[in-house]
Amino acid sequence: MSTRPTPPPADAIASDVARALAEDIGSGDVTAALLPDAADIAYLLCKEAAIVAGSPWFEACHRALDPEVRIDWRVRDGDRVQPGTVLATLAGRTRALVTAERSSLNFMQTLSGTATATAAYVDAVRGTGCTVLDTRKTLPGLRLAQKYAVLCGGGRNHRIGLYDAVMLKENHVRAAGSLAAAIRTARQAQPSLPLIVEVETLAQLDEALSEGCERILIDDFDADARREAVRRAKAAPYAGRIPLEVSGGVDLTTLRSIADDGVDFVSIGGLTKHVHAIDLSMKLGPAP
Repeated sequence: MSTRPTPPPADAIASDVARALAEDIGSGDVTAALLPDAADIAYLLCKEAAIVAGSPWFEACHRALDPEVRIDWRVRDGDRVQPGTVLATLAGRTRALVTAERSSLNFMQTLSGTATATAAYVDAVRGTGCTVLDTRKTLPGLRLAQKYAVLCGGGRNHRIGLYDAVMLKENHVRAAGSLAAAIRTARQAQPSLPLIVEVETLAQLDEALSEGCERILIDDFDADARREAVRRAKAAPYAGRIPLEVSGGVDLTTLRSIADDGVDFVSIGGLTKHVHAIDLSMKLGPAP
């Protein structure tokens, strides 16, 4: 079943689109100005297998230049499509269609790439009970867009930024003096926010389990240490109440074995930073 996530707020999408169009159009599309500004039609074609994502940005690009443009979608974000699929047809003015083409495709190809990569990781852990998470390793200025694309691919979002969860990592622990001190300070200062604690050793894991938090990130543990971490977190008196997240050294060749060890989450920066753009094109004329 296709995932149907809720897009970011319309003003966030409009801001993304305004920056993209300003970057591309500048003082004006001098090539489109050579064309007769007549009524025309076009279609959006996907040339490879993909998970679709980015339609709100695609639409916003075209509507910014032609508010009367008609866009009829044949698929929805989260759908899995095959090469040669016509994703949408458009009816509008020639100049606006060709001027919006590149920016609208840039959004669709990038976000569909993120969604497609995410779906591959989600498929790899299916049946294990492990959840695939993204990270903050996103393209600058496109965090909400890429986080949305991860949802389209069936993954889940980690924290959105530095404001919606406390996450204690190596540098925070060093500055605080100890892991326990960092946890206690975080609890006192931000009692309403989720607390995620990164640990680098089994001793730190024990400390985090004892102090308590919402999630423990075991960073770069080898397989034996990872399995021991799972055993300790699920044993009495903790009984699995604090979920474990794995980060570091995760790709499609290692993911399944990590998930089979019993961890609850795997966070993967490559979903959003190693983007393989999906091959899309927009062509004037009737759809095939």
